[in-house]
Amino acid sequence: MQNNRMAPAEAESHKERILRCIKSVLPGTTKTCIWLLKITVGVSFAIMFLKYFNILPWFSNLLAPIFNTLGLPGEAALPFVTGYFVNVYAAISVAVSFDFDVRALTILCTMVLCAHNMITETAVQKKTGTSAVRIIIIRTISAFTLAFFLNKLLPGDVVSTLGSSQTQDMEFMVLFKDWLRSTFEVVIKMTTLIYSLAIVQKLLAEYGVIRWVSKFLKYFLAFFGLPARTSFLWIVANTLGLAYGAAVMMEEVENGNVDGRDIDLLNTHISISHSNLEDLMLVSAMGAVWYVLLLSRWLASFILVWELRGEYYIKDKLFKKNC
Repeated sequence: MQNNRMAPAEAESHKERILRCIKSVLPGTTKTCIWLLKITVGVSFAIMFLKYFNILPWFSNLLAPIFNTLGLPGEAALPFVTGYFVNVYAAISVAVSFDFDVRALTILCTMVLCAHNMITETAVQKKTGTSAVRIIIIRTISAFTLAFFLNKLLPGDVVSTLGSSQTQDMEFMVLFKDWLRSTFEVVIKMTTLIYSLAIVQKLLAEYGVIRWVSKFLKYFLAFFGLPARTSFLWIVANTLGLAYGAAVMMEEVENGNVDGRDIDLLNTHISISHSNLEDLMLVSAMGAVWYVLLLSRWLASFILVWELRGEYYIKDKLFKKNC
């Protein structure tokens, strides 16, 4: 009888904890969501004009000779440039209009997964305290470096034909309506995921799940040079990506759960390797070799994180010596 009387009280206690968690994340999440949507909508609107005036194809043609040296046809520059400024979806929508073989697709998709949605995702990482310039340099150089080595290592013929990137002229209203539709879909998806993820993260922290996950991933993350306390953010970035995980990343930093060095190490890793579920499935469906995409970017992030840890070690030694 006593246990039966206590059950409603315990259930009510859980309800209160859940409601408290939800209420606590709403103000900060709303602020982050508005900030992120402003950037996303503004960037996509600017890209629409670049497409309308054929500036993106013109810029891609300038890069075509460089892509030839990476074993890619000149046409590959257009999906890369599109993805660089927009996102993986946009890059894929352009790439499917060309007849790339598996080798070229794998190299191209590796580049796109390394460096895409640069304006929005760099803004997110800068908001958490990491240098925007460093992130842009890391992601851009990694994209071309990995492409260079994959061109040397992957079997198959090197494609050296120089293609021209031509796009069909579209009426402005047709392009504008397409932008409205796609932007509305992105806003709904982004808002839903950001709020859901923020609430889930708070609940997981409230019930101690994050501490358990941190212990479980401790050695795996240590191999990549990452602190165990970054485990939840690592999971968020690798499952949902940087843009959708923005609110959680910012909250973790603001609450002091990760310090400046932790977030720099994490951002270095996830800038190269994130969204490894949805994005990998998308590009694999096109014909790219998924394990090459994953392992090559993990290798790059491994090298970059340990290089950064080396910088920290040298700085600490010099500081102690000067003291």
